[in-house]
Amino acid sequence: MPTINIAKPSVQSLLISMSVNGNPLSTGTGFICLSKKAPMLITNWHNLTGRHPETKQPLSPTGGLPDAVHIIHNRKGRLGYWTQTVEPLKTSRWIEHPRYGEKVDVVALPLTDLTDVELYPYDVMADPDIIVRPAETISVVGFPLGLQAGGSLAVWATGFVASEPDIDFRDLPLFLVDCRTRPGQSGSAVIFHSNGGVVRYKNGNTSLQTGETTRLLGVYSGRVSAESDIGMVWKSAAIAEIVSAA
Repeated sequence: MPTINIAKPSVQSLLISMSVNGNPLSTGTGFICLSKKAPMLITNWHNLTGRHPETKQPLSPTGGLPDAVHIIHNRKGRLGYWTQTVEPLKTSRWIEHPRYGEKVDVVALPLTDLTDVELYPYDVMADPDIIVRPAETISVVGFPLGLQAGGSLAVWATGFVASEPDIDFRDLPLFLVDCRTRPGQSGSAVIFHSNGGVVRYKNGNTSLQTGETTRLLGVYSGRVSAESDIGMVWKSAAIAEIVSAA
């Protein structure tokens, strides 16, 4: 049989679906980071609450708010196979940003059911020494409209950095990307990913990489408006502060 190569970010993003009383409400994306307390599902606040992050109104036309999140995990010891777990949702269960609270549309949900689950976490505490500038290519790795790219492999949407990543948008730990995205990608890992080539570092050095290089830039949170392809990304530093707060 031919060798099959799978890029690690394709299995690091996880399809999630929210439900109320067993009835489906919406789909989204999440990924795993580790804390000293427990493995954490990182996703958007609006995914788990079912509310608009600014108006706080229900996102579902039914008015329903989720009471559970279903997570499609990688199966333990069997890459290319998946298993589903269900986590109950209560406000007290997830961790919000220690300074901004729900103004930062990101939460960390401690995972309680890891039966037959293999974790492929992002190390959000690592120093992101690779430098990324406006107009450089990024990937939003998730599940647009709940679409899975073979089994439960994630879909890669390609776009560009649209604002200065080191400058906060709206005085919050946000930067902008220009990327054609759809519902279901909220909570996606936004990454710099290179299959080889020149990589630049914050100390001014460059290096020629012959293998894959990946840097987690943040978590995707949706477009600034329905008429625009400009999307919002909560910075990896904000994720690290949430995980540390756990």
